[in-house]
Amino acid sequence: RQTDRQTDRQTDRQTDRQAEIRLLQYVFGHVKITLGDIGKISMCKRILKEQTSSQGDVPFFKIGTFGGEPDAFISKETYEKYKTEYSYPNKGDILISAAGTIGRTVRFDGKPAYFQDSNIVWIANDESIVLNDFLYYIYQLKPWKASTGGTIARLYNDNIARAEIDVPSIDIQKKVVKTLERFDKLCNDISDGLPAEIENRQKQYEYYRDKLLTFKEKKCV
Repeated sequence: RQTDRQTDRQTDRQTDRQAEIRLLQYVFGHVKITLGDIGKISMCKRILKEQTSSQGDVPFFKIGTFGGEPDAFISKETYEKYKTEYSYPNKGDILISAAGTIGRTVRFDGKPAYFQDSNIVWIANDESIVLNDFLYYIYQLKPWKASTGGTIARLYNDNIARAEIDVPSIDIQKKVVKTLERFDKLCNDISDGLPAEIENRQKQYEYYRDKLLTFKEKKCV
């Protein structure tokens, strides 16, 4: 019962904080928040080596295959059980690599797949404050600081939760995303035979990305 009360208080605080953020977005046009304000940093249930095989029903992505082709699989039974009983991303959530190539991102397409715990994480985001598509571009700015105290650099949940970002209103987010997606498409469409143009477009894209994701404070009269 005490645990339930603590969970309820945490939920209430999160709801109050999100309401405050939406108010600040309305008044000032944008607000600086932490990624922890958006939602809980989440990960899949741990999969043991003996639960995987080289062939199977559901792809299991480890840090080495994240964003590429899987080399391990889990059974459909394990997938259905773990997906139901433990944290699992929603379609559109942005997955983040927390080891290896730190900060690599992949949009989850909703197809059956499972991901290595702690090495691949996401924010349980309901998109009431920030759109996943907007987050995708924010993540390209690498707003977090990885921990380097151990043998290798690593991105812990606290590193992500404490990272600060500027978030405008949902309407502005949609406009920013539309513009950046247009630049993405231009870069991809001219990828054959025009390396100089690609480089120029990429620099232009990065310039506008940084400008569109940086906001100045409004002066209150």
